[in-house]
Amino acid sequence: MRHPLVPLCAAAGAALLALGCSPGASPAPGKRQTAASAAASPVGAKAPAQVGANELGQVPVLMYHQLTAKPASVYDRTPADFRAELERLARENYVPVTARDFQAGRIDIPAGTHPVVLTFDDSTNSQVRLDQAGAPAPDTAIAILAETSRKHPAFKPVATFFVNAGAFSATGSAKALTWLKSHGYEVGNHTDRHQNLRSLDQTGAAQAITAGQRAIEKSAPGTQVTSLALPFGAMPQPAGIAVRGTGYRYAGVYLVGANPSVSPFAKAFTPEAIPRIRSAGPTDEDAEFGSSRWLDKLVAGKDQYVSDGDPNTVAFPRASQSKLAPAYAERARPY
Repeated sequence: MRHPLVPLCAAAGAALLALGCSPGASPAPGKRQTAASAAASPVGAKAPAQVGANELGQVPVLMYHQLTAKPASVYDRTPADFRAELERLARENYVPVTARDFQAGRIDIPAGTHPVVLTFDDSTNSQVRLDQAGAPAPDTAIAILAETSRKHPAFKPVATFFVNAGAFSATGSAKALTWLKSHGYEVGNHTDRHQNLRSLDQTGAAQAITAGQRAIEKSAPGTQVTSLALPFGAMPQPAGIAVRGTGYRYAGVYLVGANPSVSPFAKAFTPEAIPRIRSAGPTDEDAEFGSSRWLDKLVAGKDQYVSDGDPNTVAFPRASQSKLAPAYAERARPY
């Protein structure tokens, strides 16, 4: 089934305001900038102008589903395609961060690099499968991520896996989710049975989300789930139940498409409706919404997130001051 490629930020933002949350304000602003911390910047931090820092720039949140030698839909990619896309990201100085860290504004990457959020939906065996020795099976997403990191050490092998009940059946949910957690990956919710939440009433949609949360907690006790990806990109009604309900409260809710996200430090950031970009080649169907075209635009444009290397500050050209969310005013480092 084709996913809609239209973000639903307005409806979700209204729902979050009704819950007492403010779009654009991170749920965990992090350490505030002070004169003392500014004077003692982390090793590797650079003067913002030196690296062209722009921590109010756009961030690609990429979406993957199935890796297969014979793609059957626009949501499938071959292992070779995936490997080539990771190689491109590494060459272009992207550093992966989890959805959890992105939505909270915890972006700790080297100066001059760009964050990218790698997300995987549907918990397919092509993403995570372990062999009898407990190692990633060849050509799985986790194996290719590890290969890329070994070749490009700055390219951290981290990602967010949005899972359904019975995740990664070839390995078993408990073993697979435990492995992901122990290796620095994030486990997020994708509902228990991949239900279209907009087609359900409020009670049914909330139950689907709660059941997905409980399936994760049963398979991997103690997992802190802070992120939800909407099956089919379909926002429930009211939208606020995507954020909070019985047994769950999420700091980030992820759509299907079809553009980069604004910075988590920007006024325009909507953590309850974060857009993603489908992984796609430059000539694939709907390529204008896909990763190859968007990565071309980001590298050619002037609105790409560029880190100054200091996770305690938000550095940006002074002309962008009006874009900054008030919650980050004390961390601002305009130049």
